[in-house]
Amino acid sequence: MPLEIKILDYGDIELESSFLVLGRDCGRTRRVLTLGFLIVGGPYPVVVDTGYRSNQIMETLGMRGLQFHENMIENQLARHGVRMGDVRFVCHTHLHIDHAGKDDLFPMNTTVVLNRKELEYSVSGLMHPQYPAPDIKHLIDRLHTKSALRFLDLEVTGPIELMPGVYCDAANAHTEGSMNIHVHTADGIATICGDVIYDFNDQIVNPFNEIHDWEPRTTGNHGTSKRAEKAAIKKLLSNSRYLLPVHDRPARIEGGMVVGRLHDQVPGPVVQSLPQRNWFPA
Repeated sequence: MPLEIKILDYGDIELESSFLVLGRDCGRTRRVLTLGFLIVGGPYPVVVDTGYRSNQIMETLGMRGLQFHENMIENQLARHGVRMGDVRFVCHTHLHIDHAGKDDLFPMNTTVVLNRKELEYSVSGLMHPQYPAPDIKHLIDRLHTKSALRFLDLEVTGPIELMPGVYCDAANAHTEGSMNIHVHTADGIATICGDVIYDFNDQIVNPFNEIHDWEPRTTGNHGTSKRAEKAAIKKLLSNSRYLLPVHDRPARIEGGMVVGRLHDQVPGPVVQSLPQRNWFPA
């Protein structure tokens, strides 16, 4: 069975618009998705990112969490016939508040996989309080439990194969230890890219306040340079058939451009097609 990615809906977040896209609608609130991903079709299920711990914890960042019963991770997995204990690996694009909040619900014989630099970065204080204490303290418990945590050193090794058809690779953007997860599907490479991209339309399709050709807009929330952020986005657009961020619906990519949007699974039906750009007007 070819590998497929199922979308897990962990609820929404209301936050300031320029946090998502640099300089956009400063002071205005936007509501965004918080997604996770279930990789199926391999020897065992793999989950990527686990959402935020509770609605209340989002208030520590001045944001509003909108998570309901149907958004609980166990209920989202059950929609696909998967129980928490069935999951072999939980991978993290990074460890921010809305990505690693439900790790403690998984048994200790489920291995959490992350880039070693990300755990180091999470305790550096450089993006505090986006790394809340309960989430990071749980990972320290895993650090001292046999086989409960797996470290990757992607900056040194390059891409690492987690299981046949699933590769982890350093993102080199958003946080110092962020990673992308590349899934080889029957229709090409689908890359789960965390928060390197927040908003396809205003960062890539019609990049906000950018005047240069094919120049993406960065997010308003990153710990690396703008050069690194832009380069990371360009690399994703060049190397993947599908891109799956955590706060926007998946996109289909052709020729480095976003040409369609998907909904609940990748590969899957395109629910919105975007017109090709007319590069050579008469």
